[in-house]
Amino acid sequence: MRELTKTSTLTEAILDPILAQDPAAPRITYYDDATGARIELSGATLANWAAKTANLIRDEFGLTIGARVAVLLPAHWQTAAVLLGCWWAGTEVVLNADPDADLALVTPDRIDEVGAISEVAALSLDPMGAPVRDLPVGVTDFATSVRVHGDQFMPRGTGVALEGDLVAEVFDAARKSALRKGIGAGDRVLSSRPWEHASDLVDGLLAVLVAGASLVQVVNPDPAAAERRIETERITVTLD
Repeated sequence: MRELTKTSTLTEAILDPILAQDPAAPRITYYDDATGARIELSGATLANWAAKTANLIRDEFGLTIGARVAVLLPAHWQTAAVLLGCWWAGTEVVLNADPDADLALVTPDRIDEVGAISEVAALSLDPMGAPVRDLPVGVTDFATSVRVHGDQFMPRGTGVALEGDLVAEVFDAARKSALRKGIGAGDRVLSSRPWEHASDLVDGLLAVLVAGASLVQVVNPDPAAAERRIETERITVTLD
């Protein structure tokens, strides 16, 4: 596992060794058993989406290091890219509709939760990148806006990472979680955990990526598909 430097963003600390080792290898494989969707992202593709998100946050919304972003999104491959983009831009992620947040990234059904947050972007989470239809005035469609931004990002500094915790604290927590769960480089980790709280993100997403493993995230899991998925995806670790 990479040692964190004082100037690393959380995203750099996670993605740099992945990209240096094997950028073409799958890092997130997403299943929705309710719809039959399966999406797989390599490390390079995940990094490109994160960079686009970071550029959107900084250049379109004008957020600076230390700004707060409310992320009200489910466990999803696009959510992973959004989170990495937020941290790359040096913003702090909160997982609730904090009225002091500078930007909210939400699914359409949660727009009403954001209250007084001045900037709001909605994600359809459509596998083909379809926009959200009939958005309220003042709400940005994420899919439409993010695609015009560059897939390279140059950070200008690092800030608080996750709900008040510093980058080093979050990275260390993820590394310790990986060690406790026996997750190592090259593992294929199966999980259906939600990402509702900071601890969920540390244990269910960041621990996997920090260890250099890859995540198979399943939502609406079908128990009848579990045994075959473990075989076909070559799962080596299952998160309870």
